[in-house]
Amino acid sequence: MTDDLPTLPAIEATARRIAAFVRETPAWAWRDELLSRLLAPDTEVVLKLELFQYAGSFKARGAISVMLELDPEARGRGVTAVSAGNHAIATAWAAAALGTTAKVVMPMTADPFRVARCRALGADVVLAGDVHAAFAQAQRIEREEGRTFVHPFEGPQTALGTATLGREFLTQAPDLDAVIVPVGGGGLAAGLATAIKLIHPECQVIGVEPEGNDVMYRSLRSGHPEKLPEGSARTIADSLSPPYTLPYSFELCRRALDDLVLVSDDALRESVALLFRCAKLAVEPAAAAATAALLGPLRQRLAGKRVGLIVCGTNIAPERFAEHLARGVELLKRRLDDGAAG
Repeated sequence: MTDDLPTLPAIEATARRIAAFVRETPAWAWRDELLSRLLAPDTEVVLKLELFQYAGSFKARGAISVMLELDPEARGRGVTAVSAGNHAIATAWAAAALGTTAKVVMPMTADPFRVARCRALGADVVLAGDVHAAFAQAQRIEREEGRTFVHPFEGPQTALGTATLGREFLTQAPDLDAVIVPVGGGGLAAGLATAIKLIHPECQVIGVEPEGNDVMYRSLRSGHPEKLPEGSARTIADSLSPPYTLPYSFELCRRALDDLVLVSDDALRESVALLFRCAKLAVEPAAAAATAALLGPLRQRLAGKRVGLIVCGTNIAPERFAEHLARGVELLKRRLDDGAAG
């Protein structure tokens, strides 16, 4: 494990290697009268707008990092992946960018909007009964067709890809006191937090998970990767809803995250509404998680600090977004009627 830890030279090399394929996404100082009413006094916010990345999320960085490491023969045989959305889309995009093919396996419950995006990018989409059946199907594809499996969050190349996001953010905003990052399987947090700690060790990096899928929270507290009971995950943030954690990404999160907090689905909806109202951003619930954490469990802890928020993706059907937005507007109004942040 220690031989595979990301180093700053390796992160720099990865950033150069993937530069021709990914966007440098904006870092934007979020200043707004309503936001100021909700935050503790003198708190400053910088949004890292990774929702503008190719394929609509940070996942493009890890997928292209993994696939660029394949030799020509392996790349020619194509890739496979398992995902309910963002990773499948990113794998389809990366395959198209590198001139190869992708066969992605998605659960039947996947948002049709995301399935359609994968197909529009040229991927062959296979639907499976659930996430467990999807992984079994991907293993068969890997075995029978010789495709390389691109894991949604585990492995050194994935972490190096997401580490480039942390490096890029600190280049744009070097004076951050803290960064809040959404956590699902941990692939984003693992790389990003490692890069930030290597470059700016004094900067806090705090993860945030939905209450309805707290598998990394459980893992960090038990000291080893955990698996949720089948069918127990219940959250609108489906991008933050893996069934388990795995050793590599868990270990990086254990080493580099200063803490991890939980937020409710209603807090996610409220932050979806706030980002739309005050920043004109249409985000999926997972991308509102960092905002929800700053407005909720981290409000007083990070009072008066300069805080970076990772806005990680925007792959959501318009009608689903409208549902979350409508409910979020109600919740935001209730908070303001009750005296803003209290």
